[in-house]
Amino acid sequence: MDIQNAQKVVDEWIKTHGVRYFNELTNMAQLTEEVGEVARIIARRYGEQSEKESDKSKDLGEELADVLFVLLCLANQTGTDLQAAFDQKLDLKTKRDHDRHHQNKKLK
Repeated sequence: MDIQNAQKVVDEWIKTHGVRYFNELTNMAQLTEEVGEVARIIARRYGEQSEKESDKSKDLGEELADVLFVLLCLANQTGTDLQAAFDQKLDLKTKRDHDRHHQNKKLK
């Protein structure tokens, strides 16, 4: 599924299962909360913090999907074509960073 279709699927879900979109500020707060949950898993599972027993059952994929869902909601409600924006950003990064990272001694 491409991003454009994902935006449509989320919009249909909101119309079918949700009453309406939460306002943009609420969704921004939710996005921050979901990113925090991803950060918690990464810090404990891949970082130096010890993982609590209650965190071991957390599914990173599920938490990343929560981030994506809220991000798609924000794109929909602000009229952002996330597919076009992503394609543009990837093109810009490709042109700008094509050689830059290969010359970074820290990455070798």
